[in-house]
Amino acid sequence: MPARFSLLVVLSVVYIDMLGIGLAFPVLPKLIEQFEGGDVSQTSYVYGLLAAAYALMQFLLAPLLGALSDRYGRRPVILLALVGMGINYVLLAFAPTLALFALGRMIAGAFGATFTAAGAYLADITPPEKRAQSFGLIGAAFGFGFITGPVIGGPLGDIDLRLPFLIAAVLSLADFVFAFFALPESLAPANRKPFDWRHANPVGALRAVGRYGSVLGLMAIFVLAMFANRVAEMTWVLFTSYRFGWSNTQTGLSLGMVGVMFIVGQGGLVRVLVPRFGERRTILIGLAVSAATCVLYGVVPQGWMVFPVMVLATFGWTIAAPAVQALMSRSVAANEQGLLQGALTSMMNLTSIVGPPIWTGLFGYFVSSAAPVIVPGAAFFAAAAVFVVTLALALRRFRAVPTPT
Repeated sequence: MPARFSLLVVLSVVYIDMLGIGLAFPVLPKLIEQFEGGDVSQTSYVYGLLAAAYALMQFLLAPLLGALSDRYGRRPVILLALVGMGINYVLLAFAPTLALFALGRMIAGAFGATFTAAGAYLADITPPEKRAQSFGLIGAAFGFGFITGPVIGGPLGDIDLRLPFLIAAVLSLADFVFAFFALPESLAPANRKPFDWRHANPVGALRAVGRYGSVLGLMAIFVLAMFANRVAEMTWVLFTSYRFGWSNTQTGLSLGMVGVMFIVGQGGLVRVLVPRFGERRTILIGLAVSAATCVLYGVVPQGWMVFPVMVLATFGWTIAAPAVQALMSRSVAANEQGLLQGALTSMMNLTSIVGPPIWTGLFGYFVSSAAPVIVPGAAFFAAAAVFVVTLALALRRFRAVPTPT
């Protein structure tokens, strides 16, 4: 089957999966707030802890799923993830207590493997020199789902906070049916690798890919930047509701705008900037712009002003992330792309374990009566500082280590 068709199919699978996640995203904090009796500060802490629990499950299981995809192929792992997510959304739609809702979020984390397997899938079918563009297309599919998901999920949440989860369940199960019939296997039998439990855990996977000299330094850059980038993901609904008084619909529209910028950045700008400037310069540009946009998000006094900042943010981590992934994928062997993506996903989710309690905690503290001064943008200012540190690390690393081939 032509590689172009396989690329379109796997991108559509990622899009539909992200659409389901995006549907539920605008209503998650509001639903937790309902469980917590309307306490905004307490909701911030609980929301952060639930996000960390979700990420913990992905952190623990992503290397296992990556190793399984290296052994049995990408297709069965993607299909398993889609079924698990569909069942999880049904549980979330009907959970009567916060404890059961938290269980549902942990199940969602356990089955959140489509991104890991999709990344390995694209590495299988794409020449090394074009992988930054392909990883950018995954980001674009991710962003497109994030446009349509929140834009639809916000109004649905205004009707009923549980309704987006039911729609997400239907979409995930429909995505499974589509992938079952349309998604071919990408990993040739000759490139499959025996399953090894030593590599099917975060520490073992990181140690295995770490024997490639350039991977660990790039991984450090990626992890720090992802940690800083989590600030908007974790605090956006809380921040905009508190600072600007936005409704679910307004929040959904703003998240849709984020998705538009993702598509423009990872689907378009990456394909122009990486060939022109190379992966390394693209990474440096992205980190510098991200630091600036975090400061701007924290200081803008009116809601409409965040939209011009979103346009600037398109040149930030949005374009840098695929370039980092491409450099790492060029550093490992063909039969270890799943291992790399599993390790990468685990590290990404490590930032989602550590990040949410920190970012939502900063927001919750600086809008509470305990704070010496009310600063709703405090988390954004802290994230800007992390981006500056990451930029310094990248400059030092790139001067010391030659480009991987």
